Amino acid sequence: MRKHAGALMAGAAAITLPLASAAHHGWGWTQSEESRLSGRIEHITFTNPHMHLRLRDGDGGLWEVDLSPPIVAAQSGFGPEHASAGDTAVITGHRARDMDLLGFKGETITVRGRTFDVYPQREKSLTPS
Repeated sequence: MRKHAGALMAGAAAITLPLASAAHHGWGWTQSEESRLSGRIEHITFTNPHMHLRLRDGDGGLWEVDLSPPIVAAQSGFGPEHASAGDTAVITGHRARDMDLLGFKGETITVRGRTFDVYPQREKSLTPS
């Protein structure tokens, strides 16, 4: 019986893990049109699977912003020494389709006078500021 249970669990993992990975890395939750978001960084992490920050906009809204995996950002020159809580940032990318969510997936980030393309493989329609 244990032999079959192990095989069943291995089969379930083989199906579930790729689906979870595809869902996690998708852009389907975002609008197709690019937009710009600016504000003050309240918190930023440079950890896997994606860098993440909380950005307070000028209206007081607190946005959850996903950026690229750290290794991709590092290839574009962006790392922990370039941004921290308290910095002002301008991000281009895609906001959540659900307008009730303050969620954003950033493709570029401009902070301390420098712009970093943290998703260089993605085609862009907005010029970073």
